Amino acid sequence: MYEKEELIRFVQEAKKYGHQGKVASYIPALGKANPNDLSIAIYMPDGRIIDAGDVTVKVTLQSISKIIALALVIMDHGEKEVFKKVGMEPTGDPFHSIAKLEETQPTKPLNPMINAGALAVTHMISGRTVKERLQRLIRFVRKLTGNPTISYSQEVAQSEFETAFLNRSLCYFLRQHNIINEDVEDLMELYTKQCAIEMTCIDLARIGLVFAMDGRDPFTEEEIMSLDVARICKTFMVTCGMYNASGEFAIKIGIPAKSGVSGGILASVPKRCGIGIFGPALDDRGNSLTGIKLLEFLSKTYSLSIF
Repeated sequence: MYEKEELIRFVQEAKKYGHQGKVASYIPALGKANPNDLSIAIYMPDGRIIDAGDVTVKVTLQSISKIIALALVIMDHGEKEVFKKVGMEPTGDPFHSIAKLEETQPTKPLNPMINAGALAVTHMISGRTVKERLQRLIRFVRKLTGNPTISYSQEVAQSEFETAFLNRSLCYFLRQHNIINEDVEDLMELYTKQCAIEMTCIDLARIGLVFAMDGRDPFTEEEIMSLDVARICKTFMVTCGMYNASGEFAIKIGIPAKSGVSGGILASVPKRCGIGIFGPALDDRGNSLTGIKLLEFLSKTYSLSIF
């Protein structure tokens, strides 16, 4: 259904908007990215991969990791237990805002896709040490991608750890209200390494495909997560996955998706395909500007909106 030549044309067209965006320089290691980069991979249930741009470039997950960690902790602890610590409601505030934590009673993050909610979720990853918990998450990512070589970027993790002052503030607020109860520096080490897990667009698209197929790997037939867990994650991708631009994204594009400030986007078209995108030029809400434009072309051309 998808033609490589058309995908190449879409990438070239979307790149024209790159000058309007900026790379995430507030994390020094991410500031080295080339804002003109743009690549996409579409992974089909029959194993076909249609791609355009340099899909061999590795991208760190950043906030895309939030949806993967959420799936893992729901599998670990169950839906009821997880949502005692974090809510299910979208927010119009920026992803790093602390404001709603002060306003909500009882205090808990509004959803798992904002930073406060993601920190609460990462806190729930099972294991005795940071190393053990990180390895559990990486094993899960390797299973989702079918790629046993996936790891994390030590450079990006260290860069984030050294500059994560606002996330530390969120952690201390969460600890004050008993949402988390571990050492803040341990949680920050785990979270920054989680965000620094890196992969190619093809790997991203493969994860999107597993979500699209309701948690089942179409190649091994293994149920990696239950239909219910996949459904919850895709719902959050629709309502909260593109930060405080999620409503506009749902109307214009209508595909369950999760972005990260590295410029990555993971998208999942139910029963049809997974999509991985890397375009580090960001808009003012922290989403890949060229990546969103690319998805807009795709959604309109192939009627991919779920609505």
